[in-house]
Amino acid sequence: MNLDDKQLKLTPKRIEAMHSLGIYDTEALLRYYPYRYDQLNASPFDTWKVKEKVTFEGTVISEVKLWRHGHLSSARFDVSCRDHVIHVTIFNRPWIRNQLSIEHPVTITGTYNGDGKVTAVTYDTKPLSEHNAVTPVYSTRSGVTQYTVHAVLQHVYEAVKNDIIDDIPEEYAHKYRLLRKSESYRRIHFPENMKDVEAAERTLKYDEFLRFFTAVYLRRNSKENSLSKQPRHIDMRKLQSAISSLPYTLTEGQSNALHDILMDMKSTHPMYRLIQGDVGCGKTAVAALSLYACVLSGYQGALLAPTEILARQHLATLRSMLKDTDLTIEALYSGLPQIEKERILKDTESGKVDILIGTHSILQKQVCFHNLGFVAADEQQRFGVDQRRILKEKGEQVDFLLMSATPIPRTLASTIFGDMNTSTIDTLPEGRKDPETILIRENSFRSVLSDVKELLQEGRQLYVICAAVEENEDYKARDVSKTAAVLSKLFTPYRVGVLHGQMKSEEKDSVMNEFYKNQIQVLVSTTVVEVGMNVVNATGMIVYDADRFGLSQLHQLRGRIQRGSVKGHCWLLTGSRDEHVLERLNVLVNSNDGFEISREDLRLRGPGDILGTRQSGVPYFILGNLITDTKIIDTAKKDAEYAVRNRNNPAYTVLVNSVIEEKKKHAAVQ
Repeated sequence: MNLDDKQLKLTPKRIEAMHSLGIYDTEALLRYYPYRYDQLNASPFDTWKVKEKVTFEGTVISEVKLWRHGHLSSARFDVSCRDHVIHVTIFNRPWIRNQLSIEHPVTITGTYNGDGKVTAVTYDTKPLSEHNAVTPVYSTRSGVTQYTVHAVLQHVYEAVKNDIIDDIPEEYAHKYRLLRKSESYRRIHFPENMKDVEAAERTLKYDEFLRFFTAVYLRRNSKENSLSKQPRHIDMRKLQSAISSLPYTLTEGQSNALHDILMDMKSTHPMYRLIQGDVGCGKTAVAALSLYACVLSGYQGALLAPTEILARQHLATLRSMLKDTDLTIEALYSGLPQIEKERILKDTESGKVDILIGTHSILQKQVCFHNLGFVAADEQQRFGVDQRRILKEKGEQVDFLLMSATPIPRTLASTIFGDMNTSTIDTLPEGRKDPETILIRENSFRSVLSDVKELLQEGRQLYVICAAVEENEDYKARDVSKTAAVLSKLFTPYRVGVLHGQMKSEEKDSVMNEFYKNQIQVLVSTTVVEVGMNVVNATGMIVYDADRFGLSQLHQLRGRIQRGSVKGHCWLLTGSRDEHVLERLNVLVNSNDGFEISREDLRLRGPGDILGTRQSGVPYFILGNLITDTKIIDTAKKDAEYAVRNRNNPAYTVLVNSVIEEKKKHAAVQ
């Protein structure tokens, strides 16, 4: 029901306030959960600790004295509380002098500063016994008060509570002792104590995950029922010959991932698979062999890369890996001469090109394939759903492989990538050495300057990562331009280069080629080097303002210096004194396991930040937590699969139909 429905009798002002919060109907309002709960727990004065939040009631025993400081003000007065005198200060409440007088009862919540002094945050004249023990606190914006949100919720809940449908199957509700949905909403918005909140959250979390997985299994069933393809008949003898000719043996993880892909290709349903693994685990080799298998079955393949640098790198890698075959492999990107582009386009359309590698250029209308059968997309989070759809539609029921170097723990992969099958490469090739990571608690590497210079003197190369391109007053961080100028003098006679996203493609390409050929020894760059850099000789990395980057991003950056057999060194610089920041960065010092690091990153920042919310299709859960709620996730996933499989059973019809209707509503809005 829309909030402006006449039955609700909300005032235009309150409707406008809810709209400003992005709330347009009763369902969205009831799911607008508090982000915290304030609890009024008065404790004896003798137990108070400095900087601790305290609540107490007492009697005003002095006049309120007011000081003004321009537009700001502070008020001070004394309160008698059980034989103790509390000296209270409260800021920017000039009217308090008119509200409180000697002998006035008062209840105060604030921070204890020691020596009987409290800085008040809130006050009122009601005794503690008349306050709610638990008060929900909601996210608001300017012009919308907590009172307004509380009042609208109370009004709307009373109006619709008898019409709230329970779509969790009765069997599941009984089995897990869940609350009715109406009761869950009552307890989460109007709790009497924190046990009410816990019980409500338990039910509503399960409801979120159950509905999500129901949608996933409905989508999978729909795809499996509506899409079919000719199974690919692969010449396994030739494929095995290519594998045997490699200068290394595939790891167990690579072999298992390749097997999963080949089984998908041989099936009658289009493949939609994610292959994920840590930096340097060999995803590209698996993709190359999969593309070769596609060609052996009579189709063309395409490999989509996020940057020109990576497209050219893939071209060299695939040509080297498959040099003993008769494949024609080309790369298409904007930096090519026009005559060369036209030749590649013509040969791709005629079928002469077996595997086409490219950036977004491949998405253009003029790129036509003769018979595209397989698409692999590198760094999948950098491509939107629409872009992937365009590429898939250039062929007939194309098999689609996505690659991600941000490894997600196995227990979470099927949730985050709910509509995909997932293969995980969790083994690294032999001989690969982990870099040493050193945390420096200042935003300068002067303490390790001799180590850095020694690395350069040994003929190695160095990355220097900055969070900003140019100096910016609003964004206090080391910038590429200024840093490069300083380091050019510091590292004479070594050549210092600059790389950032604002440069033209040709400029970036030129710098990368020079760094690759060791014509540049020190590369000062933004995170543009996170993807697509494979300079084996670069074994050092300095990261300024490391606290500004996510753990997974830092791990990706660090991966640039573990490409060969020489041990790399990564120096993380931070001027932060925040213990939480230092604890977070120490995760990288103590671990080179991308799965462990991404788990911590997910816990701290959430999947949307790690994978790119808008483009990754990461599910959005209001209460559910992908890290801490794994037991609920596993249970809901199993229950949803059973419900969809038995969707014609009346016991599960309400749930399935409710999810279908919700999807239709969202589709209509979009």
